[in-house]
Amino acid sequence: MTQARGMAARTSGETACLRVEKSVDVTSARAALTGGPLLAPDSKRGEHARRAVDMCDSRARLAILCQTVVGTRQPALPTVARRSLTLREPDGTSLGAIPTAMGGMTRLAYERARQAGIALEPLLAKAGLTEGQVLDRTARIKVRNQIDFLELVARAVADPFLGFHLAQTCDLRELGLLYYVGASSKTLGDAWRRGARYTSVVNEGLSLRYIEGHAVTLAFAYVGVPRHIDRQQIEFSMTALVRFCRRLTGRELAPSRVGLAHHRNEDVSELTTFFACDVEFGATADQATFDASFRDLPIVTADSHLNELLIGYGEEVLARRSMNRGSFRSQVENAMVPLLPHGMVRAGEIARDLGVSQRTLARRLAAEGATFSEVLEGLRSDLARQYLADEGLTISQVAWLLGYQEISAFTHAFKRWTGMTPRDARASRAGAAS
Repeated sequence: MTQARGMAARTSGETACLRVEKSVDVTSARAALTGGPLLAPDSKRGEHARRAVDMCDSRARLAILCQTVVGTRQPALPTVARRSLTLREPDGTSLGAIPTAMGGMTRLAYERARQAGIALEPLLAKAGLTEGQVLDRTARIKVRNQIDFLELVARAVADPFLGFHLAQTCDLRELGLLYYVGASSKTLGDAWRRGARYTSVVNEGLSLRYIEGHAVTLAFAYVGVPRHIDRQQIEFSMTALVRFCRRLTGRELAPSRVGLAHHRNEDVSELTTFFACDVEFGATADQATFDASFRDLPIVTADSHLNELLIGYGEEVLARRSMNRGSFRSQVENAMVPLLPHGMVRAGEIARDLGVSQRTLARRLAAEGATFSEVLEGLRSDLARQYLADEGLTISQVAWLLGYQEISAFTHAFKRWTGMTPRDARASRAGAAS
């Protein structure tokens, strides 16, 4: 428990943001910064704060969170920030190099499946998760496991756009620090820049770049996880980004363009209606482009003093968290995917994209027990299964997406991987589904 008056007395500069005069349960407030509920539903002390929230809405919530930030000088909070650094596999192997996430998307998907009456244990097991991890809101989840679980739930509930639908209805405050540092910024441009800096606090497997020019582009990149396995997480992230812009400005802003690197053959009119622009699938990058004038739009809940404190907290978290880059193989795979349809996946091209020499590329892959040709072969095999599951893609289209000029070459390779032809595999999958 933090005594708000005592803190205000000790630090005069903090007095302005400590407007909730009654003491607030700091555990609940800390949970809000790291993805938990703002206040525990059974907290008597939280009742007074909830009444203040009803009166002042977003500003009151930011004031409550200010107490949390003031409390970051105490030992407990840095301990929370360090938790992801000491995650270990059951055999004791450190996960320091494996990107983790707060797991908000995982918990939303879990709840969606539960409401649909889906048996969750098999899905969790397939994704390498346990119910305990999902129900523990302080536990970080490996990004790869989150991606796998979202895809499994999407299939189980027969919703190919699960990530998009979850992001449309979720409480954006579940983004914790990422939401509140943006909500207290002065302009949307400030919120974008800070969002780009602190995205890894929420999800270490995603980075967000802010690119300024005649327009403003916000581009997602994958860190330590392969891009080609994901559809739901990135569609959630892009949808939440646009909702974030609209919520913070109080305006129905629309990007001028949205691009997503994965392919879709379903009807995407629901997405184009939401984004209010065309959505390009199979794009060279996952990005949204906005009119440059949007940078100067004011944030309706701006609070410069609180923003300064939240930025201080964010910097502390980043300083205590290592950059989890994951395997070099995943970086190579992510560089390969956009080049596949163009038949340009060559070691020299990939090495240039990654900023290394061909010799270094080969050496770093060898250190992980792989060769360039093995990585390319494995990537094509994974993508072939994914694309064949999409009945809207013809065999020739799948071959082209994988970089094969002839269907016969693709058929030969697929038979080598699986023991059957692409047509047989698709027929077998259709028979199993029926």
